[in-house]
Amino acid sequence: MSIRDLIREALHSLESNKGRSLLTILGIVIGIASVIAMTSLIGGIQNGLINSLGLNAARMIQIYSSENLTDSDIEKLRKTIPQIEQIGIIDNAYTDYQKGDTTYNVSTEGMDISVLKIKGYDEPLCGRSYTEAEAKTGARVAMISRNGAEQLFGQNMENALGKTIKVSSGEVRIIGVVDNGAESLGSLSLIIPRATIAALFTDSNSVFPNVTALAREDADIDELCNTIKTKIQEFKGLSGDDESGDVMVSSMKSAIDAMNSFMGSFSLIMGAVAGISLLVGGIGIMNMMLTNVTERIREIGIRRALGASRRDITAQFLAESSALCITGGILGVVIGYLLAWALTLFAANSGILSELGASGGIAPSFSITTVLLAFAVSVGIGVIFGFYPARRAAKLDPVECLRYQ
Repeated sequence: MSIRDLIREALHSLESNKGRSLLTILGIVIGIASVIAMTSLIGGIQNGLINSLGLNAARMIQIYSSENLTDSDIEKLRKTIPQIEQIGIIDNAYTDYQKGDTTYNVSTEGMDISVLKIKGYDEPLCGRSYTEAEAKTGARVAMISRNGAEQLFGQNMENALGKTIKVSSGEVRIIGVVDNGAESLGSLSLIIPRATIAALFTDSNSVFPNVTALAREDADIDELCNTIKTKIQEFKGLSGDDESGDVMVSSMKSAIDAMNSFMGSFSLIMGAVAGISLLVGGIGIMNMMLTNVTERIREIGIRRALGASRRDITAQFLAESSALCITGGILGVVIGYLLAWALTLFAANSGILSELGASGGIAPSFSITTVLLAFAVSVGIGVIFGFYPARRAAKLDPVECLRYQ
């Protein structure tokens, strides 16, 4: 029997039992749809979280020292450690902003131009970033976070441009809107020049400096962290055993790796759950094929009498079971695609994504590898669970089959 005849016979079998075929492949459809939907949603959330950290997140290094680092120390680190691409100080301060009856907690970050590039704020969502001249002169300008702009001025981010916000002892004019993820330390965030934050927050105790560095793309992040820590201890005359002179250097790479590991484990768990549905679907297919064999005993006898071999009978029933699974796989992929988008919209509207830290929404991450794997699993289930009924049909005695009423 040719491949073409096998396909035609398999499709005819599905068409003659539409209702039973649909119910039989339901387990396959649910399993494949679950795999596609959950892996796409998890991949989208993972990409959203990484994007909220910034394009340079994996190369970003945070430096903390009990002995505050000066601009002179930063320049020494830049000259003595070639693996550092950019490095700079970020001054942090916190204040309140009153608008109407609502009080907002404002997280203010003072950055030089070099640090803007490290954090990815040099290309705002709308408006512009402050210039080198504005940074040096301490101009009263600021970029506001997307969430802050939406809270204060509505969904249209451009409404925030040109507005002023009172910060500590003065006001700043908003010139741009940036996407800096979830503001966990305040209702909204402002990015302003370091000279400006020094002028607005006159009490030195209210400003908390920390240092951010960007490693070169070919640098070993863990080794670079150790080198930076050693150099700072050397510059400041600190001992590694001196608790009063602690230096901590950490990278986002370890956090990203941990997040990827967690998401991978979660995807594996979801895949295992979906696998149970596929197993149930496979058992349903075996049950249907055994029923088909019983109902078509006389047909099998006629085929054998006309010259069909046991291999032909086996191939025919395997083709039918595989056709069931492939059909279930196609339906599962389509439903999984639609379900992934539905779950994404639900997560966005419910605020779950903001709590996770993925700002600006996410899109499901569809993988062609996952789709191909789903089809491979579908065909595999058809072959595995259809083999026993097919062999049982092939081993029937043709004479007894012709006598069957």
